[in-house]
Amino acid sequence: MKQGSSNGSHQNIKNPPKTIQLMKRKRTKGLSCERARAFPIERALAKLGHFPIKSTGKEAWFLSPFRTEAQASFKVSKKLNRWYDHGAGKGGNVIDLICLINQCPVSEALKLIAQEQASFSFQQLPSLQKQREHVIRIIYAKPIRHFGLMKYLFERNISICTGSKYCKEVHYMFKGRKYFAIGLKNDSGGWELRNKYYKNSSSPKDITHIKNGNNKLIITEGMLDLLSILDNIEKLESEYDFLVLNSTAFVQKAMKVIEDYSSIELYLDNDPNGKQTTQKLIKHSKNCKDESAFYKEFKDMNEWLVQKAKMGLGQGAQDVFLLPQKQTCLTPGGRKVKRK
Repeated sequence: MKQGSSNGSHQNIKNPPKTIQLMKRKRTKGLSCERARAFPIERALAKLGHFPIKSTGKEAWFLSPFRTEAQASFKVSKKLNRWYDHGAGKGGNVIDLICLINQCPVSEALKLIAQEQASFSFQQLPSLQKQREHVIRIIYAKPIRHFGLMKYLFERNISICTGSKYCKEVHYMFKGRKYFAIGLKNDSGGWELRNKYYKNSSSPKDITHIKNGNNKLIITEGMLDLLSILDNIEKLESEYDFLVLNSTAFVQKAMKVIEDYSSIELYLDNDPNGKQTTQKLIKHSKNCKDESAFYKEFKDMNEWLVQKAKMGLGQGAQDVFLLPQKQTCLTPGGRKVKRK
């Protein structure tokens, strides 16, 4: 009997029951979630384009990432690494937050955190302080009139007419200094900002969904790619709606948008991240079609358009563009000055 008991025990140790194996898997999964919950909420918000309006050693206050507001009501406790939205009356940990902002399942939130962990140490407090300083405050937006911004559009081979139709000239404060840029407004009231020297975005960050009342949709990653497509293909507004992701982190939001369309054309970047996002959308909807082969030798649609223009136009085109602008003498404020 003793020998039999010994053999039986030995056999159970070598081949544990399935219930024990499942318990081990659950513990492993729980550990993964625990590590993810330790990821700093401020860092996650910065990744999604949200930066604090006010910050102390104990807490940080943000404009809510869930709605447009003038006064910050979204609090992050640095000690507890928890958030609470006073306007909505709800809060939670970093996983809850990412799931709500991106409207995605826990598995997708964990993937996003894992990507950030690869390049971030939890002890990098100076990096968080630097992020807190990088708060963009919009001063005002108006029609595009600044010569430098018009020249930038030309260098990206985008017409002033197309750029002005969808974008604004946005003036903003950044790190205590004033800047201006081409701005595309997103669905939550934030801005994607581009000029020759900087690529920024103001909080709250979101997708930009341009509705023309059509059942066909074009999706791009950035504003310049959409403007490039509009300048390269005629009469698109009469057939398509447009969606600019502004970040591939919003792929889950895009999945909800495309459910209302019978045809979706994807013009995403020809890089690993763009390809992965394209495949996610195609897997989600059979109505999606990858159009990146159109610019397969280039990173994105705008890079293809710029290179195409350089090959066909050369320096002469720049002189043609600059001459009439010099004759009108547009000042930074958009006011014409009479020539002497």
